Amino acid sequence: MPAGTRLVSFYECADRVRCLNNPEREVTAATLSIVQVFWSLDKKLAQRKHFPSVNWLISYSKYTRVLDDYYDKNFLEFVPLRAKCKEILQKEDPSDIVQLVGKASLVETDKITLEVSRMIKDDFLQQNGYSSYDKYCPF
Repeated sequence: MPAGTRLVSFYECADRVRCLNNPEREVTAATLSIVQVFWSLDKKLAQRKHFPSVNWLISYSKYTRVLDDYYDKNFLEFVPLRAKCKEILQKEDPSDIVQLVGKASLVETDKITLEVSRMIKDDFLQQNGYSSYDKYCPF
């Protein structure tokens, strides 16, 4: 049965059945078990007009390993670049320190990490819905 059909049938039952536990957790868990992907929406990103407002540190997909063979055959650099981007984004963001004492107080490696992290967030992950290219951006 396709995931969409299973999901629809689950939500139809959810309206008729009263869950004894926390209903939000039940629905979330059932949905995650079907779609295998979780996109965590981030209020701070939305307030900064960063769209899509998906938190890259919390969100995940269980399809990454399944697709690795495809990427290795067709886009050799994709898997290592994805891993490097995740690593850069997971490093502690020194932007709080920068706001307090200024960018000049950072060591060169932190300045580079900060700038590369900003470029990944603003130039790669952020899309402009008004741009003809970003609106329907190919993978």
